[in-house]
Amino acid sequence: MAKQKSSGNGLMSSAGLMRYYDADKRAIHLQPKTVMLFGALCGIVILALSAGFGLWP
Repeated sequence: MAKQKSSGNGLMSSAGLMRYYDADKRAIHLQPKTVMLFGALCGIVILALSAGFGLWP
């Protein structure tokens, strides 16, 4: 029978994931609805400015 290696790869891997999620807590979190609303408002403002300056097609 082949000898099985006992290595700490599983523990090291999970420790890396824990550090990743700990660092993620400090990030800015936005809801998808907020991003979509902001994009729509930017589009409306750009269209309004284009119409106001006579650049409307």
